[in-house]
Amino acid sequence: MAKASSPVRAILYAFLANLGIAVAKLFAAIYTASGSMMAEAIHSFADTVNQVLLFIGLKGSQRPADDEHPMGYGKLSYFWSFVVALMLFSIGGLYSIYEGIHKLGNPGILSDIWLGLTVLGVAICLEGASFYGASIEAKKMAGERSLIEWLKQTRNAELVVVLGEDFAAMLGLVIAFAALCLVWMTNDPFYDALGSIVIGLLLVIVAIFLGVRLQGLLVGRSAEPGLRSVIYRIIEQDTRILQVMNMITLQMGPKVMLAAKVRMPATLSVAEAVEAINKLEVSIKSAHPEVGWCFMEIDDQD
Repeated sequence: MAKASSPVRAILYAFLANLGIAVAKLFAAIYTASGSMMAEAIHSFADTVNQVLLFIGLKGSQRPADDEHPMGYGKLSYFWSFVVALMLFSIGGLYSIYEGIHKLGNPGILSDIWLGLTVLGVAICLEGASFYGASIEAKKMAGERSLIEWLKQTRNAELVVVLGEDFAAMLGLVIAFAALCLVWMTNDPFYDALGSIVIGLLLVIVAIFLGVRLQGLLVGRSAEPGLRSVIYRIIEQDTRILQVMNMITLQMGPKVMLAAKVRMPATLSVAEAVEAINKLEVSIKSAHPEVGWCFMEIDDQD
């Protein structure tokens, strides 16, 4: 059974880590004239802004339903998460590639590389802590599932984006660290430019992955397979339900819409059928509060 998790906590971990890292990287990039360090600084500043956007989306998705939005604002979290993926692609990935290509044509002399390596080493530790915090929250939500299985099935956009960003950031830091080490050993700035390009390609790949992952949520996806199976069993096990003819779920941010067509005994009066359906809906929502809307239709054919 999945435990309660806090996407807000994961976003906060990432925000604090990225803000501190971004300032340190910018200082080191200016001081050392390192292209890969500047690419990392821009990446971290973009990630810091991204956490703010994720928080805006998360809070906006909790707004109550109104006449214009009868299903609420749950999908706002998907929209802002998609914007984050676009920023990661453009500001993070494309800028890093541009910076690397620019440095290839205009190589400069790097100074005080030890400072850049020190900042990157500390940044790797901080980013690792952020990734660990996000992983803990994801594992709570995953329950008995593996983290990989959860990533494939989850409808939680914020945690997926934070994990993707943190993973890309850690790997990017390792690449930047290796690039500066090569420059230090060979005194050839080519490796610094190459590191910036590789970091950019990494960010583009992660951004495309997140964009594809979020596309389905924006278009409309069903609830997670586990939840669908449990809801189906609850309906099927009700003694006054002869057959579950059809069942549809739709993920609307943190809440799920459920619609089902069921067959009931013809001997039931309208009042008895209404009472049975009402009790069934209460039972489903009590067992799974994430089911925000429940629509049951009685029929004898699909």
